[in-house]
Amino acid sequence: MVERVVATDKAIELIHFLKDKYGKGLAFHQSGGCCEGSKPLCFLEDEFKVGQIDVLLGYVDGDVPFYMHENLYNYSKHTQHVLDVVDSFGSGFSIESIENKSFLIRARVFTDEEYAEVKQIIANEKAVG
Repeated sequence: MVERVVATDKAIELIHFLKDKYGKGLAFHQSGGCCEGSKPLCFLEDEFKVGQIDVLLGYVDGDVPFYMHENLYNYSKHTQHVLDVVDSFGSGFSIESIENKSFLIRARVFTDEEYAEVKQIIANEKAVG
């Protein structure tokens, strides 16, 4: 099955560190807005509220939901979103910033076969929702 969001080993390592540090689940959201909203933000799961037009792309590390604003998703739904991490200057709203890290998204364009599967996933979601 095609995954719409995956994570690099470095991102998984930081996710594990943050889960251990805070003793709570995490959630990601990417709004596509300006400034901090242009990158995925990591929150403690119990401090994040899903919006009415947020799309659940999937789960990273098995249980960490990754949501994206519908407008950004519609623009980028032909790509697989690859969650990665880079060294950063340590400011921002996302909880990894105090570790001088920053999550980011890299994109990989789906093959025609993969995108056909993604379109079926989207159709199934609309039928259920």
